Amino acid sequence: MSYQVLARKWRPRNFREMVGQAHVLRALINALDNDRLHHAYLFTGTRGVGKTTIARILAKSLNCEKGVGSQPCGECSACCEIDEGRFVDLIEVDAASRTRVDETRELLENVQYTPTRGRYKVYLIDEVHMFSNHSFNALLKTLEEPPPHVKFLLATTDPQKLPVTILSRCLQFNLKRLPLSEIRGYLAQIIEQEKIEADDSSLQELARAADGSMRDALSLLDQAIAFGGGKLVVSDVRAMLGTIERRHLHEMMKALAQKDAATVLSLISDLSEQAPDYESFLEEILSLLQRIAVAQVVPDAIDDSFQDAGEIEMLASMMPAEDVQLFYQIGLIGRRDLPLAPDPQGGLEMVLLRMLAFLPGTAGLRATVETNSEQRKQPAAVPESPSEKPQAKPVQSANSDWESIIETMNLKGMVRQLAENCSLAKRGKGHVQLSLDPAHSQLHNDNLERRLEQALTDFSGGPVKLEILREKLKDETPARRQARTAGERQDAAEKAIAGDEHIKAMQDAFNAEVRPESVRPRNEN
Repeated sequence: MSYQVLARKWRPRNFREMVGQAHVLRALINALDNDRLHHAYLFTGTRGVGKTTIARILAKSLNCEKGVGSQPCGECSACCEIDEGRFVDLIEVDAASRTRVDETRELLENVQYTPTRGRYKVYLIDEVHMFSNHSFNALLKTLEEPPPHVKFLLATTDPQKLPVTILSRCLQFNLKRLPLSEIRGYLAQIIEQEKIEADDSSLQELARAADGSMRDALSLLDQAIAFGGGKLVVSDVRAMLGTIERRHLHEMMKALAQKDAATVLSLISDLSEQAPDYESFLEEILSLLQRIAVAQVVPDAIDDSFQDAGEIEMLASMMPAEDVQLFYQIGLIGRRDLPLAPDPQGGLEMVLLRMLAFLPGTAGLRATVETNSEQRKQPAAVPESPSEKPQAKPVQSANSDWESIIETMNLKGMVRQLAENCSLAKRGKGHVQLSLDPAHSQLHNDNLERRLEQALTDFSGGPVKLEILREKLKDETPARRQARTAGERQDAAEKAIAGDEHIKAMQDAFNAEVRPESVRPRNEN
């Protein structure tokens, strides 16, 4: 007897053998057992989740010689013929190959005639969204007034392409992507029955690669058994799939967490010797970042399907949450653009280096820290008490120093807004006094003040007592300076555009006009 592929050999023959889709099975079982049958069913979902399989089991349940019910016998001639694909009253149609309206009309001409052998004449139309508009119109007439002996079972991966008139006449069931645990469990059952030697890691890799599709999982299992010479070894499975060992991913993430660009490039160079799929590697990096983010927020919710929860917890403790989010966002954009890179390896290098380049405080900030290191050792030249009348130059120096301190502390979010809207009134050993305009009092609360005080303590290397006074400001805050500078640059850009000879020439020649809102100053590095 010729070999039968696992996807066909292990196709479920009844509802009890189905994996997942409990929400669909429950509705169908209740309808069959309580004789509440509709004339048209629509099954939607991605590839390999059981649309056609459920439709065939439903056809078997309708035509079993022992009666309509949710548990067909599987032994009568009707059940056997349906399983073998030769039941005369089950008409299976591939809509992708029957897009012409005359073919659809020819198919539906025999709807009016009673079944030849079965109880119902069942039309199973796969990928029904491929029908043309004329074909849908031909089908619609039959769906509006179906004969009592006809049932329509429609399946599609793209229900958005179906006309609303068709959708409104069907009971619609959306099949979900299968969870990794259910796919892995089913694969374990199969290899046990098939007496195939395998380890848990191999099944985990196959289940992940299947991406929610049981049919893909079984096809990959077939391929892995052939690749491994009759057994499953995780190294062989990874070689077949082009996936990377977990330790390589963890080493790469440690290098990113430590901001070690040299090690990042070295690891990619080592990786290139394995001829990997660089896009898949980037996907694995994104998946790892997602697990790290979860570990930082809800440690008990760590997915330990790879038995590496300890590594995830360590990485979560090494990386600030904002860095994880930044890496993930850059990785997502890089994954989209990776096919455009001249060289896949170079493209991956650029994505990972971009993660480091855009980290706050890793490049320009280092120079700022070195330049101002000596300044931070001495108190800023500011008056020791509000009663002293300040000179313009010391005040300017104090506020310039305060802006540098804000940059060096690498503040984020509301804490940074509070700091930037304050001016430095007094700074002494272990004490900093800030002034906040009452107009911005909504930025000030106890929590933000404590966080700013802690940042100043970390910056100074010793305890700092912070005092924030709400009073009318005489000096320019960092926020005001930034707004003023941005306004000046915008004015300069608009004047430059207005005085540009080329712009004037286009205005004269084409009666063109400059839209002020479109003018932006050039970014400065």
